[in-house]
Amino acid sequence: MDSDERGVGPVIDAFITYLRANEGLSEHTCRSYRSDAEQCMDVLGIRTQAQLEAVQLDDLRVWMANELQQVSKTSLARKTIAVRRLFAWCFAHGVTHHDPAAALKTPKLGKTLPAVLNEKQAQELMESADAACKPQDGASRGEVSPHARAIELRDCAMLELLYATGIRVAELVGLDMRSVNHADRTITVTGKGDKQRVVPFGAPAQRALDAWLRDGRAVLAAGDAGDALFLGARGARIDQRVVRAVVHREAARAGVPDISPHALRHSAATHMLDGGADLREVQEMLGHSSLQTTQRYTHVSIEQLKSRYRQAFPRA
Repeated sequence: MDSDERGVGPVIDAFITYLRANEGLSEHTCRSYRSDAEQCMDVLGIRTQAQLEAVQLDDLRVWMANELQQVSKTSLARKTIAVRRLFAWCFAHGVTHHDPAAALKTPKLGKTLPAVLNEKQAQELMESADAACKPQDGASRGEVSPHARAIELRDCAMLELLYATGIRVAELVGLDMRSVNHADRTITVTGKGDKQRVVPFGAPAQRALDAWLRDGRAVLAAGDAGDALFLGARGARIDQRVVRAVVHREAARAGVPDISPHALRHSAATHMLDGGADLREVQEMLGHSSLQTTQRYTHVSIEQLKSRYRQAFPRA
């Protein structure tokens, strides 16, 4: 078969293999890139490498205009980056003789501040979760099955650790038993690009972890549990969707604004800065490659300060 008649599928396969092997992108990111690239090819009607070679900048702009009718600017920005990287890879590896996406610009995004809980709300959320970790009397134990009790302990430990460390939900589910240093109260986290960092956590998170490991994990563990720190109801490594559902449910139970695990990460960062933490220390803890990303949280702190000022100061 002539090279021009070859399908575009193997090109995308090779592109994803390159991202995984040479740039260390996570499986989640690789799946997103594949989905975005395949969706763009489908909209443009590209089936062969000859058609890929014929793509022009205006074609990609038409694709972007079509997408903007269906997805948010944030989602379109992500899709545009994926498509731009695909065409750059094709050009660099001789699949195409030009790069039509080189001048393709991502849509301008509004500078929105990340949603956070204030310190009082975060405390209420943690206290509500901590109630599940407290020792139960005989009557209470009789009302809750060992399996349900294990789930309660797990959820409490996950919530405490998310807030205490500000780690991403993907990093939480990737933790192994050996990731935790109980003596130093630290965890070793594998972040974006397979970069590792050591993050401290406090006594409340330690107590919640101890309760989970002592009284919960063995109850849930199945044959495929491996070394995973947190397990799902069926005993294997927990899924990110389960963690997100837990955070939403616990926020509702505590009566605080609905948040996601990532909003809990934002909250932790903001509260650390409010408490006097150095910006670069927070950058290291969160695993940000750029200090500019961490600086967003200083804006959150300033906005909260201005809000409190307007409420409390008589001449605001």
